Amino acid sequence: QVQLVESGGGLVQPGGSLRLSCAASGSIFSSNFMGWYRQAPGKQREWVAHITSGGTTNYADSVKGRFTISRDNAKNTVYLQMNSLKPEDTAVYYCRLVLFGVDYWGKGTLVTVSS
Repeated sequence: QVQLVESGGGLVQPGGSLRLSCAASGSIFSSNFMGWYRQAPGKQREWVAHITSGGTTNYADSVKGRFTISRDNAKNTVYLQMNSLKPEDTAVYYCRLVLFGVDYWGKGTLVTVSS
């Protein structure tokens, strides 16, 4: 059983930056998919970005050029660097890991972008 714990959320002003971390309790080396999703108040959860075991990354158009996903297999951690944050980025951010066909989700970390 793998557990995921997100951290790094908080309150930031528009234009600011945050780095989210998602730490896995087990090895993520074999995971071909690690991603970040977010859910804003009153909206459905949406995909933000993901990274494969080979390092290929993909981003939602709404965050492309502002967010960067990365992974550190040695630390069993995936990161989301968020720059130029906008109020519409306000949401609970969730980490997702797919390992040997099993889906794992973290409990989320809240990001609030407000002046």
